[in-house]
Amino acid sequence: MNKLTGQIPQSLLVLPNLKDLDIEGNSLMGSVDLASLSEENLTSLFLSYNNLTVIEGEGINNSSSTYHYQLVELGLASCNMIKIPKLIMHAKHMSHLDLSSNKISGDIPSWIWSYDLVSINLADNMFTGMELNSYVIPFSDTLDSFNLSSNRLQGLIPMPSSSAMILDYSNNSFSSLLPNFTSYLNETSYLRLSTNNISGHLTRSICDSPVEVLDLSYNNFSGLLPRCLMENSRLSIINLRENQFKGMLPSNIPIGCPIQTINLNGNKIEGQLPRALSNCTELEVLDLGRNRIADTLPSWLGGLPYLRVLVLRSNKFHGIGPLEDEKYRGNFSNLQIIDLASNNFSGKLNPQLFQNFVSMKQYDNRGQIIDHLGLYQDSITISCKGLTMTFKRILTTLTAIDISDNALEGSIPTSIGNLLSLHVLNMSRNAFNGHIPPQLGSITALESLDLSSNMLSGEIPQELADLTFLSTLNLSNNQLDGRIPQSHQFDTFQESSFDGNAGLCGPPLSKKCGPSDIPSETHLKNSSHGVDVALFLFVGVGFGVGFAAAILLRLDYWISRWFHIFRILC
Repeated sequence: MNKLTGQIPQSLLVLPNLKDLDIEGNSLMGSVDLASLSEENLTSLFLSYNNLTVIEGEGINNSSSTYHYQLVELGLASCNMIKIPKLIMHAKHMSHLDLSSNKISGDIPSWIWSYDLVSINLADNMFTGMELNSYVIPFSDTLDSFNLSSNRLQGLIPMPSSSAMILDYSNNSFSSLLPNFTSYLNETSYLRLSTNNISGHLTRSICDSPVEVLDLSYNNFSGLLPRCLMENSRLSIINLRENQFKGMLPSNIPIGCPIQTINLNGNKIEGQLPRALSNCTELEVLDLGRNRIADTLPSWLGGLPYLRVLVLRSNKFHGIGPLEDEKYRGNFSNLQIIDLASNNFSGKLNPQLFQNFVSMKQYDNRGQIIDHLGLYQDSITISCKGLTMTFKRILTTLTAIDISDNALEGSIPTSIGNLLSLHVLNMSRNAFNGHIPPQLGSITALESLDLSSNMLSGEIPQELADLTFLSTLNLSNNQLDGRIPQSHQFDTFQESSFDGNAGLCGPPLSKKCGPSDIPSETHLKNSSHGVDVALFLFVGVGFGVGFAAAILLRLDYWISRWFHIFRILC
């Protein structure tokens, strides 16, 4: 990857003594004819991820036996190919083959299984079938990685006879597994079957395999959640999102539990959160959204040092007052996404809850993708900018708080204003009252703010107009009044952002502001000017009476001014 541009000189491909050619990951253009390659010594060819179109002329055909390519490694990913190159049939010692991200369709030919491949990547093509004599593919014992993801394959998932460390069948239309498929996982540490149509139960034998990354998300698995997944396995990633698993989370999770991600979003899990989850000290992502769990706010999870994502939305959680359990009280110091929406939380928010979110206080635009083993990347679905959005990669800079659709009340804690790196804040559909804290204007990274459907009153703080990254604002259905700020981002918001506030006026609303809607600062200036005039007149009439009246008027002015300042601060 040297940012090379232009076309590949044809003379480069026919050098008689050339053994290894690796120019992938550049910006090279044009077409490359594989028929022009030197047969004699070339053992490694990597052209992937350029702007090339790889073709194969008439120089190579299926029946010819005159070609004896020495190729061992061939990387032609993202090369605009529409068929599997025939030269592979004449490369008798092929061990690494990457044809991913092309436009190859039809069936995967049977002869491709005859090589002693270490890795084969046919992902992101348009294959619809596989030429097979058996659903056990006769690979040699050398197989390390087998990737058929993102094609159009259907039916029963074939398994390699030799267990591979990495197996990826995701994003296809497979419908079933071999009854004994786990017996082909003796060496497998990464198993991904996500986004298929697989149904049936998940057998306990999966826990006897060496699998560390298990992704069965977006399928139709049903039955009880195997307790062994968390109790006695070596799993670090458990992603069973969007299935039909039921039952309760296991309570015998051992100390030293290696799990880093638990994603059970969109299942039928019920009961309480087992306190033994605190034994998973490596846990980074806990997504239990859209289940039937009934419990209180798990403040005891705050002691997990690496927890970044906590999603509990659409369950039956209740209560949110003071942090309940002193024994497990933590500070959620690394938390960057917390989603408690659509539960039964009630009462007043504890300001300390937000005060402890240390990672959200530190503004850092050097985001890194959260991944595991260099292979697996977590994804998250949150309500952002008025839409439900799925982030297939969670950056360390993505920060969000969603406590919408509960029964929370009282004032909005001013401590939220300390979360300088917060991007998304949704507190809508609650019973918050009082004023919008001006401190929200300190969250300079904020992109989406939703405070709609509460009982907030008073003016919209002018400080919110300083949020230059704010692209979505919803303050509708409250009891706000006064003039809408007319600067910066506020000029871009639609009328719907302010609907349902009878006291608001000014653009984008059609209601015009009257004299009583002039901002308080102007009122104060006018009041001050009126006091000074009164002082002058009273002094002119007589020192004694004028002095007394001046004291009273000046006192009234300062009381009015301090009352205004107090209202802003509170």
